[in-house]
Amino acid sequence: MVGMTSSLTDIEKILTENDRRNEVMYAPFNPITGEGSIGERVQVYISDFAIPVQWLPAEMMAIPFVGKLIKAGSIDKFLSDVMHVEPNDIDHDKVAEKFIRLRYRHDFPFWAATLVWIHNKDAGADVLFRLRYPQRILVSRFEEKRKAGLPIRLILLKARQWGGSTTTQLYMAWLQFFHKRGLNSLIIAHQGTASDEIKDMFDTMIKEYPIELLYDMGETYNENEPKMVGVGKSGSTSRVPQRNCKIKIGTAERPDGCRGGAYSLVHLSEVGIWKKTDGKSPEDIVRSACSGILLRPLTMIVMESTANGTGNFFHTEYSAAADPDIPSQFEALFISWFQIEQYSLPFDSGEALRDFARWLYENRENDNVLSTREECGKYLWWLWEKGASLEAINWYIKERSGKNDHGVMASEFPSDDVEAFVHSGTMVFDKYHVEEFDKACRPPRFIGDVYADGDEGESALENLRFHEDRQGQLWIWAKPEEDDDVEITDRYLTVVDVGGRSSKADWSVILVIDRLNMIEGGRPAVVAQWYGHCDIDRLAWKAAQVAAYYNNSLLVIESNTLETHDRERQVEGGDQSQYILNQISTIYPNLYARRQSEDEIRQGIPRKYGFHTNIATKPMIISTLVKVIREHLYTERDKRCLAEYLTYERKPNGAYGAIVGKHDDLLMTRAIGMHICFYEMEIPRIIPKKLEQARKRKGPVSEAVF
Repeated sequence: MVGMTSSLTDIEKILTENDRRNEVMYAPFNPITGEGSIGERVQVYISDFAIPVQWLPAEMMAIPFVGKLIKAGSIDKFLSDVMHVEPNDIDHDKVAEKFIRLRYRHDFPFWAATLVWIHNKDAGADVLFRLRYPQRILVSRFEEKRKAGLPIRLILLKARQWGGSTTTQLYMAWLQFFHKRGLNSLIIAHQGTASDEIKDMFDTMIKEYPIELLYDMGETYNENEPKMVGVGKSGSTSRVPQRNCKIKIGTAERPDGCRGGAYSLVHLSEVGIWKKTDGKSPEDIVRSACSGILLRPLTMIVMESTANGTGNFFHTEYSAAADPDIPSQFEALFISWFQIEQYSLPFDSGEALRDFARWLYENRENDNVLSTREECGKYLWWLWEKGASLEAINWYIKERSGKNDHGVMASEFPSDDVEAFVHSGTMVFDKYHVEEFDKACRPPRFIGDVYADGDEGESALENLRFHEDRQGQLWIWAKPEEDDDVEITDRYLTVVDVGGRSSKADWSVILVIDRLNMIEGGRPAVVAQWYGHCDIDRLAWKAAQVAAYYNNSLLVIESNTLETHDRERQVEGGDQSQYILNQISTIYPNLYARRQSEDEIRQGIPRKYGFHTNIATKPMIISTLVKVIREHLYTERDKRCLAEYLTYERKPNGAYGAIVGKHDDLLMTRAIGMHICFYEMEIPRIIPKKLEQARKRKGPVSEAVF
């Protein structure tokens, strides 16, 4: 609906929430005092310390020395009451130094803001490193793991220009300088220019770093001794002798220089744009760099990059880390453009802010645009729902007016981790419609498989039963229902997408759809799914067993093979479809067959079983699926299918298919299933069983197959 009206209450809620969002992003942050800094903080007062009022990391309260000093309230009182010495300048300075070293060890933002000099990107003199809002988010993730005594493993997908790489590298230096001697770090940039910038950053930092802080308190040192020395002739490795640690900087262009060495801290920068060539790949480089790092505290592997398309190594690894259902050592972090302070444009007045809030609310369902240099109200409202402030959306509108395509804007300023990955083709399904299906996705209630007295032939359908097994390939969200009094016709539909037997082949999928709700105009729903690899003949009989288990449901097996000349849907073993399906048709009573023309019937041409996905039918079933997803006409249960929707494209040559490195096997069962479900099957009917039995005695009213 366009131009939806708004009430005063609606606008006030938006403005109140907008204030809250701005308060979070622009909350007071003082890394020197610790106010508003990272992690849980405790306010303390030490009257004669250089910073009397401080907000210390909560874990420092467990250190006996700190607890006694805070309880004393001043250094002099600590000396007299705890140490039992007359307060004097020498002892006063020793206590202050011990305390500040402890804070350096436990408070990264404080260490960075007082000791670490970096280049000023806005030109001018070097500046101390003060964490920005997105940098604090990143460090918070690091600190959660470190404080818990866990290894740090993180994949960072980022918008441009907020200092994620700098933050990661300096955090590793902090671990080297203040937490453990002998921690070696490796940084791999995408090319030589980037590695030069990283080395320059370290040179700037170490030049101004106090040499005494590279030693433990009380150790002797020489003011003129070097703080960083070269190792070897390549110039890529430097050593900080006081900490017995090395910092090696390599490039993905020359991966051989990144091999070997006992590293504990690895930062892989801009992995998304690492090029794959003969003899090297991003996977190989990462494996070589990280294979020797144990899962221990104070070890760290961070992969970060802006997005660079889909199907590549970085996209695959990020997707795995972001999916809670896929085991991964890594956790994923995405930083959107609206989490970066500079991407915000204030309004001229409070009235202008209120007017914009009203316009945004009233156009939240408006999907019309007047030019290619703007976004519709529906998309801008989606940004609000994602967490962007009104000022950030105002900035986005102005920035978008300078770009002629949404994809360009999304690649530079992604709003979520789906939008971040720009595709070479045109995406088939609207990701915002796909997101609506996520609400109904959930783990299966049962996992196992269906078994019978045999694996093929008549015995394959005798004594059918479901056996639970956590390693099984059949997921069930709802078991088949039987009623002693009524028979429900056309209730279940079973669809099969044929894959291959090897682990690298396409997956085979057996999908079961329950159409009961369609009786009252409701949505059909996914209720079961088999997902795995096996030989084609075994798959067909397994499908017959699953279909029979679900009340002899209509069984639709996708049968295109080499005969269809669709290279993207080829399977192993050549065209076995009709041989196998004809076998099953003699045993299973409800197998889908293609409609025959009158001429074919007159000529007695044998019925051909199975659904052919070819150049004629594929656009038809994909168009149906586009409508079904747009209008949310069915209930999905498996989140993996949603991931396939989001990586399905119309390629430059007009063909449909998954992006490189992704699959569409789950998607194809839905495409075929929804077409059959809505356009070829009758609406389910509830028939009293006595009537049904009488009808069967008189013979079939219509054929069981199509």
